[in-house]
Amino acid sequence: MQRIVVDVAQVDGDLLRLTPDQQHYLERVLRLQRGDRFLALDGQGTIWLSTLSSIEGQAHLSSLSDFGDTQLAPDQPYITLAACLPKQGFDEVVRQVTELGVHQVVPILSDRTLLRPSVNKLERWRRIATEATEQSERLVVTQVREPMAWSKWLETDTSDQRYLCVARRSAPSLLSVCLSRQATSIVVAIGPEGGWTEIEVEGAITKGYQPVMLGRNVLRAVTASVTALSILQASLVFASIDPFQVDQL
Repeated sequence: MQRIVVDVAQVDGDLLRLTPDQQHYLERVLRLQRGDRFLALDGQGTIWLSTLSSIEGQAHLSSLSDFGDTQLAPDQPYITLAACLPKQGFDEVVRQVTELGVHQVVPILSDRTLLRPSVNKLERWRRIATEATEQSERLVVTQVREPMAWSKWLETDTSDQRYLCVARRSAPSLLSVCLSRQATSIVVAIGPEGGWTEIEVEGAITKGYQPVMLGRNVLRAVTASVTALSILQASLVFASIDPFQVDQL
């Protein structure tokens, strides 16, 4: 069943008032007819079973099903990606890490960051996060924060586990470190094209960041974000498996 994310302000009792864009998407893109059903999400964990009304721009909430927030289950930590903005390709970073279950994306401006995004860029990334949430059947929309300087992020970050992805230096693998620890919140930081400066690395270590490697190869900034989230999710899945079942994998 198709899904769309709506604003709670659009819900009035058992009635959902659709925006023109949502109406167009449902009827012109998805080819739904009056009386067809779809799922409406508020982006915060609640989902409604909705039916297109015979009245233009409306849908009936015939039943309310609170499936719970599977992305924020007790054994699922809150995951943040703090990624330095590459010159291009951040659209796909947002899309793919949303599909991989990240809860928050923080675009970082580092010493070697060249891109200075406009407000339109931020709005685009948030739309992409919403679309990826719908496509991957998540209940909670990934939050895309406003870009901020690396030094400012270090002052505001309160995550339990903090990982700084580095290259060309000695550090344990992200997978090995994640498998040996448990946390309620995790942040993974990805550097810019050209890598972190020594001052940035030392500043992060001072704030409790653990330098980690993503593998033997040096990855592009865009590739590194997706790789890091894939490794992190794999470690969370592995950690949830009964030790007696590991040999059966």
